[in-house]
Amino acid sequence: MVPMTNPALNPKIFQKETAANQQPGAFEPGWGSPANELPPGMFDPNAAAGASAATYGAGQATRPPATTGGDTMRISGTMTATGILLLLLMVAGVFGWQAVDVVYEGMTASGEKVYSANPPAWIFLAWIGTFVLAMVTIFKPRIARITGPIYAVGEGLALGSISAIFEAQYPGIVVQAVLLTFGVFITMMVLFATGTIRVTQKLRMCILAGMGAIFLVYLVDIIASLFGSSLPIVNSASPVGIGFSLIVVVVASLNLLLNFDFIKTAVDYKAPRYMEWFAAFGLMLALVWLYLEILRLLAKLRN
Repeated sequence: MVPMTNPALNPKIFQKETAANQQPGAFEPGWGSPANELPPGMFDPNAAAGASAATYGAGQATRPPATTGGDTMRISGTMTATGILLLLLMVAGVFGWQAVDVVYEGMTASGEKVYSANPPAWIFLAWIGTFVLAMVTIFKPRIARITGPIYAVGEGLALGSISAIFEAQYPGIVVQAVLLTFGVFITMMVLFATGTIRVTQKLRMCILAGMGAIFLVYLVDIIASLFGSSLPIVNSASPVGIGFSLIVVVVASLNLLLNFDFIKTAVDYKAPRYMEWFAAFGLMLALVWLYLEILRLLAKLRN
């Protein structure tokens, strides 16, 4: 559950893929922005704010001439692809849940039932496989239409098993985590779509700084665990530990705004059509992280 800036929904990847598709004989994204220029900021980190032209490639002031062939990325297509991936993830999650062996251990002095959960060995292979597949997809966005659904199935199996383990310890926690995850997703999407929250450069840097700090804390915790220790701020159910998890959930929620902004920018400047599946894949990564962090927070609150 180590957080990081979403490696999939990265403006550099959209820029790279769009540039590659301008090569002769390649898929033509059909750029239609004014004056054939890249927008200053999002897609060209070298462009100054307010500049009327952006650097594109080596020694070019503007984008290569647009062509009329090909099809381009759409928000509706991205949302459809996201829905398909999430559906596959949830269906696979049911199988991952059922694969976990839940054993009744007895009752506590207070009368609470105690269960233990034992995931099958192949679940760990699913975890490793999804990580490898995610890396392949990030470096090869063109194949996201194929690898995205496969990743969703593998991730669903892994999340299903993790959810079953949490549910055995804290009955009812999974339903709460799922409802909260989708509630946060819809809320953030409405706030972004209505312009209530605008993704400015200052907000973007604050979110990325927060994610970087969280990543470092988790990294230290992982290193400490190799020596038989851990950071109380990460794992304890103390007020400080709960406060830390709450901050992580807030940052993970705000991260959705960056994802929406990346997708909107890619659509506005007509990224290649196949990037719909890649964007859906990246959005699924963000939702998985948010769900896991909400699950961790709820478990601490139960303790």
